[in-house]
Amino acid sequence: MSTHTRRTRGPSGPAGPTGPAGRAGTGPRGRAGTAPRRTAPPHILFAERLLAVLSGDRPVHSMLGYAAGEAYDELVRLAPEPPFRSTDWRPALHRCHCRRPAAGSDALEVFATVATGDRFRALAFRLDRGADLRWRCSALAMDGLSGTR
Repeated sequence: MSTHTRRTRGPSGPAGPTGPAGRAGTGPRGRAGTAPRRTAPPHILFAERLLAVLSGDRPVHSMLGYAAGEAYDELVRLAPEPPFRSTDWRPALHRCHCRRPAAGSDALEVFATVATGDRFRALAFRLDRGADLRWRCSALAMDGLSGTR
């Protein structure tokens, strides 16, 4: 005669439930225990991309889809300049503000300050939303250097 111990199963199998009660797929997506990540506004995203190019972290051509015409030409001219390139410090976006030039306008006029070591530098740019709903830079100026209009 053999003796076997019979195991009983819990409500969700041998180990019990694996998550909180409720329907699957009803909670926020992402890592467990974290809220869904919010996307930054377009002027902040562009300012961070622009700073990465001006500091040499990204190549200028990475801005091809984000800057149009004269603004891209100005970026090509400004990128090799030393104000944001240093081995001693890493430039950081300090503040970035935008406003719409007119109510209901599909444009943003942006002013940003960048911490560069022991001083601050200024960036100004204009973002226009195209028919494809993507934001593109149409004008760019830096810290008193000539820019596009």
